[in-house]
Amino acid sequence: MAFLTCWACVLVGGLSASLTRASDFSDLYPPLWKESPGQLSDYPVENGTYIINPWVFSERMGVYKILLNKTATYFAKFAPENEQNLLWGLPLQHGWQYTSGRLADPSQRTDCGYESDHLCVSVDSWWADLNYFLSVIPFLAAVDSGVLGISSDQIRFLPPPKDQTRFCYDVSGCHSSFSEIMKKWIDFYQYMKLPTSNFDDLLNYLWDAHTISLKTSVKSFEDRYAFYSEKESEFEKNWIIAVEYIGASRIPTTLIRVHKSQKGLPPRILVNTDIAPVISDFTVFQNTVLLGLSTVGKVHKSSGAFSLISWKIAMKTQTSRKLLLKTFDILLEISE
Repeated sequence: MAFLTCWACVLVGGLSASLTRASDFSDLYPPLWKESPGQLSDYPVENGTYIINPWVFSERMGVYKILLNKTATYFAKFAPENEQNLLWGLPLQHGWQYTSGRLADPSQRTDCGYESDHLCVSVDSWWADLNYFLSVIPFLAAVDSGVLGISSDQIRFLPPPKDQTRFCYDVSGCHSSFSEIMKKWIDFYQYMKLPTSNFDDLLNYLWDAHTISLKTSVKSFEDRYAFYSEKESEFEKNWIIAVEYIGASRIPTTLIRVHKSQKGLPPRILVNTDIAPVISDFTVFQNTVLLGLSTVGKVHKSSGAFSLISWKIAMKTQTSRKLLLKTFDILLEISE
């Protein structure tokens, strides 16, 4: 257990940055944040329904921008300037997916996501597909929870060019096809709206929704692994495992913390010649995180998930989670 704890710290150490105030939060925002839609009126309307194309990066990022703006009032009691909004982790991660080339067509059969069509989000991208369930569904759940101030039938997302049955596109369709994911996100928003909501319980609701979103959707896109190198597909599988441990740790996904954490993520898609911790064009921190991910994945699989059960038990108390955060802070300081 001590060995696993050590590597879990390496794995998500970046997710706990020291909370030094940033002089300008806009420097921390995801790519194309300023250019992305910031209100529903920025999207086209057909017969009274807002139409959003989530297969265009800026339009999907706009969904996050609206969500952050509309939920800001509920997080104002925790810190100024919306910095402690727990939803920041979602657009920041999506931004990393974009800058690292992970939203592009991994089969390279189209120009989607490449220089000539860089805003295109490929339906063949494993990362883009799973992110759909961490962008579109949380957004529609917010609509259904009354957070956006419009009725549930006033939003519709456009389908991808193929595999349309693997996704949902409006509130009723998502309730029908992915009811458990919708319920968890609605639970988060309903608790968020309570005057008595507190930060720790919000974290519980958020991570419950986040983990079930990935756990439910990942099996539908296992065929996407074939488009990637063995190293990248292994990274993807270890990523899903890691989220279980991070979620159990209830790591706060706030703006400064997540922004700093992403310095440890691979800056490009992995190839089969990449061997951590000696990837020459990666930083020491990136090599260490990648090696940590691999180790946690191996321990998880070899233990038959017993390590995850043990980790969840260890993380049940607030004291243990706070101690873990302090450890992460130290690790991040060392990495910088």
